[in-house]
Amino acid sequence: MQILREWAARGVHWVGLAGAIGFGGAAHAGDYDGSPQVAEFVNEMTRDYGFADEQLLSLFHDVERKQSILDAISKPAERVKAWKEYRPIFITDARIKAGADFWNQNAEALARAEKTYGVPAQYIVAIIGVETFFGRNTGRYRVMDALSTLGFDYPPRADFFRKELKQFLLLAREQQVDPLSLNGSYAGAMGLPQFMPSSFRAYAVDFDGDGHINIWNDPTDAIGSVASYFKQHGWQAGQPVVSQADLGVDSAQDAVTPGLDPQMNLGQLRAAGWRTHDVLPDDLKVTAIRFDGENGPEYWVGLPNFYVITRYNRSAMYAMAVHQLADEIVRVRGVH
Repeated sequence: MQILREWAARGVHWVGLAGAIGFGGAAHAGDYDGSPQVAEFVNEMTRDYGFADEQLLSLFHDVERKQSILDAISKPAERVKAWKEYRPIFITDARIKAGADFWNQNAEALARAEKTYGVPAQYIVAIIGVETFFGRNTGRYRVMDALSTLGFDYPPRADFFRKELKQFLLLAREQQVDPLSLNGSYAGAMGLPQFMPSSFRAYAVDFDGDGHINIWNDPTDAIGSVASYFKQHGWQAGQPVVSQADLGVDSAQDAVTPGLDPQMNLGQLRAAGWRTHDVLPDDLKVTAIRFDGENGPEYWVGLPNFYVITRYNRSAMYAMAVHQLADEIVRVRGVH
């Protein structure tokens, strides 16, 4: 990436560097050479965004169709785990300790992100912990290969992944990086926080001020970007995330919210017999949640900040794992 940045400083555009960085130097035909879909895509990119078609075609010459990606996305969905099975995946001693270490190593950036965006440090840390175990599992596929494979060879979601491929090429141009150099998950999620390209362009920030956004191996940019994402999705500074609830004998268990969107206020939920452990206003919009816990049913009331966490991943169990990992990391740091 450094070579491209030096060229960028001299005003050289990456799409004009096909020969210099190997876009067209392969001796064999690429998997997408001659593809009508790719040709149509390249025409759109040249027409709508000013890319040069010959350089894009050279780029696609080096893109590989990955059958392992198609196998991964097409395999039958595993049985949805209960909370008692899901929680132990993320709330582990190793992940908690790694979170405390990550916080200590990046304390200045986390404090600054909390002050700038109003998002507590522990939630930023927990997101990175749940997503990639603090950088241990960021993905092994080239993002170009992943998005091209899914955009051109996976019809059920081809439109979505082609849009992400457009966003990826735009971000590579903006950041002056070789698009073949960036790795991610099989679905194209990138870096420490696993942003899709559209999220990168909308929410990622240059939090260390070096002129480039690097969420792959720059924790400062990753920290600022997660905080920016939460802030722009409505995080309320200083407000709680979730409250545990008790149900009386005659309480309405069917008050559990279908889906994640808040569909009632707390006063309505209390009228159905739910009692929160925390004092909260009746007019607060909430999500009523039931989990199958290790010791039986657990009832929780998701507050507006809980809903914000579900914007990162549309799962109540995901958001609860982030919340509880955040709490555990705070506890461990307080012990030392």
